[in-house]
Amino acid sequence: MDMVVDTDFPDWRTKCSIHSKAGSILHIPREGGFLCRIYVDLGQVLEDDNGRIRETPVKKVIAKANEIYHPYSIDVKDVAWSSVYEVGHRLVDAFDNSNPDNPDHHPHVFLTGDACHTHSAKAGQGMNVSMQDGFNIGWKLGAVLSGQASEKLLLTYHGERQPAAQNLINFDKQWSTLMATPPELLEDPQAVEKFYVSAEEFAAGMLTTYEQNLIVGDTTHQDLATGFPVGRRFKSHKAMRRCDAVVTHIGHEHVADGRWRIYAFADSPAPGEPSKMTAWADWMKTDDASPLRRFTPAEGDDNAVFDIKGIYRQGHHDFELFDAPDVFFPRMGTLSLTSYENVYAALPGEDIFAGRGISRDGAVVVVRPDQYVAAVLPLEDTAGLSEFFDRFLRE
Repeated sequence: MDMVVDTDFPDWRTKCSIHSKAGSILHIPREGGFLCRIYVDLGQVLEDDNGRIRETPVKKVIAKANEIYHPYSIDVKDVAWSSVYEVGHRLVDAFDNSNPDNPDHHPHVFLTGDACHTHSAKAGQGMNVSMQDGFNIGWKLGAVLSGQASEKLLLTYHGERQPAAQNLINFDKQWSTLMATPPELLEDPQAVEKFYVSAEEFAAGMLTTYEQNLIVGDTTHQDLATGFPVGRRFKSHKAMRRCDAVVTHIGHEHVADGRWRIYAFADSPAPGEPSKMTAWADWMKTDDASPLRRFTPAEGDDNAVFDIKGIYRQGHHDFELFDAPDVFFPRMGTLSLTSYENVYAALPGEDIFAGRGISRDGAVVVVRPDQYVAAVLPLEDTAGLSEFFDRFLRE
């Protein structure tokens, strides 16, 4: 229920889980300072209930809530929204109509969200995971329909999202069971709190891991960037944008525009000096085998497909902006203006290289349009970078 109340419960504006002999409540304050959502456990549903539990009147739910809040109480002034549901854990066999026996058959029907997976609402994951489903298939459809990528790309949707949904249901079964277990039956009085804290990163969507596939590389070079695990969400870190000395989370510069991000983390030499970074940038800009040269449309902006960032170990005052190679200064727009915002310097005391375990030899981190890390490669492995994109992009 979403409601506004008068109450003597001192934690009304604090997110909390409440266990008592009368049952349990997941208590979530909402926006505006007054509204609050509470999930009230109505107890075990009988096998022959046939859906009658869903007809439970709001007054009875409020009475149950007051039993759980006791010795505190709530005087409900308005119920903005309410719903009674039964927890059911279900998962479809397939997220699309692909044919495993015919790898040349490409799917044309896709399921997302509640059409694929159902579970309790208590972990706040339904909308989150549904949006992840939609983002995953959305950018892939965009790439295929625009002619940028092969239809093979669509075959990765089920393989990535079905296991993610299964992991969510496994998590939710544990969480729902804990919430429904009377406190006196818990082996540890802090079991609910400990589980929620331990699962915080999962609930935030940061533990979803896509296995190696067409658009997720192997982990051969993971040691070059241990803080950017291949197959997981790109975990941002602060750096200083060299052109204007703005400190920013580099991941916050991601825009949902279907482009790939390529982060080139420099080796030790400074910009302008001979280095692996300089050689990589020159290859990317000028070599016909580079993905930038091969897959950027002739009539498009320089960064139409790849948004390439250069991050240096040196501080903001240790090099000039245009010491960095040309590949980090793409021309874009109808006036073909230069973008200056792709070169970054490490921050003293908050060094991105230390914070994300970047090797002193540098690294190339490839990030998908949905912000998952697709590959980690050495700066000198230009052939590996070409081969990765050659698998699914079209010239």
